[in-house]
Amino acid sequence: MEWYEATALLIGGLMVLMFIGIPVAVAFLLINMAGVYVFMGGLIGVEQMIANSTSSVTSFALVPVPLFLIMGELLFHSGLAFRVFNALDKCFGGVRGRLAYLTVGGGTIFATLSGSSMANTAMLGTTMMPDMMARGYKPHIIMGPILATGGLAMIIPPSSLAVLLGSLARIDVGALLIAGLIPGLILALMFVAVIWILIRIDPEAAPGYATEKYGIREVVWALTRDVLPMGFVVFSVVGLILLGWATPTESAACGAISVLILAAVYRCLNWFVIQKSLMGSVKVSAMMLLIIIGSTTFSQILAFSGASRGLIEFSTGFDLPPAVMLLAMLMVVIVMGMFMDQLSIMMLVLPIFMPLVHLYHFNEVWFGVLTLLALELSLATPPFGLLLFVMLGVSPPGTTMRQVVMAAAPFLLCTLLLMVLIAIFPQLTLWLPGIISG
Repeated sequence: MEWYEATALLIGGLMVLMFIGIPVAVAFLLINMAGVYVFMGGLIGVEQMIANSTSSVTSFALVPVPLFLIMGELLFHSGLAFRVFNALDKCFGGVRGRLAYLTVGGGTIFATLSGSSMANTAMLGTTMMPDMMARGYKPHIIMGPILATGGLAMIIPPSSLAVLLGSLARIDVGALLIAGLIPGLILALMFVAVIWILIRIDPEAAPGYATEKYGIREVVWALTRDVLPMGFVVFSVVGLILLGWATPTESAACGAISVLILAAVYRCLNWFVIQKSLMGSVKVSAMMLLIIIGSTTFSQILAFSGASRGLIEFSTGFDLPPAVMLLAMLMVVIVMGMFMDQLSIMMLVLPIFMPLVHLYHFNEVWFGVLTLLALELSLATPPFGLLLFVMLGVSPPGTTMRQVVMAAAPFLLCTLLLMVLIAIFPQLTLWLPGIISG
């Protein structure tokens, strides 16, 4: 069988199964069984696929994923995240649009603590949206910052998706996590600038209103009591990696323990919080591991059938300049994100992209950050961006998909602009990991 026939059977078959609504994990399983039966000797190939499934999910590099998920779930269910927002709220006073700015500020802090874009978006939606609606904010100034800031958890460490990307693409996970810190903070500042511009264009989008005035002593006490202790969690995760004292796996464990300690100190740790947090993290982790099992075998079948080699030779046969090849790869990720979830996209493209990355001598960490930004962008792109549906789920009845998409549009342009800046100035991502390794 020619490589293009194998590609059509494997990738085309997978896309068709997903398009007709079959769950991703089941789609991978079905196409893998067909692939091993055709290319790997019938039932013997199926037995080999089962044997490979165990090794694909018993990797030590995947341990941080459930730990980061547990950390985010504990922060949400214990109420620690809400305390951060209440404390930051006292700092903004009567600034017009202060709740939108608070969404970006608090959401950025929570992004450094949760590692999950969906959890971040859901938490911001349930926390900030009711108050903003009650204050008369227009829908676009409510939903836009929530969607944009929710996606920051994908790029700002600790990012569970960055851990998966590094593990699957064999990129240094620690360097990839640290490389996302500066771009993530730049993106947050861009979001603040967009909010300021939108309010300047339409002041009624965020009506002014009288707010309770707090003295300096009250503000300082609120920050010291509710925000400063979160630095303990950030240090446990990011600081330990920066100092070289812990691996990403060890820092994830330290982060989960630090949240448990804080919840106990604040007396908001109980059996209900633990149960809800564990159930939430188990559900997401199980889904991810099932997809990893299917996609790892899928990558092996692609290689065994000759489809991977044929695709690479076909791609390089055009003799494209490196910049054009990079643009093409990122566009593939963004377009696929309109129809598929981020984990599935990584599983499909990484076996093809990483050999091209090595062939064109792209820096792996730099390419990893650009890929994460493309995935973040695709989270809020229609028609099937996951964050769009999360936003619809927490919005009041009658909210349409068009309203959500239009609210997200200006903030998506920020992500595109940052991707261009990183492509032109790679040191935005490589400077900090270089300092650490040096």
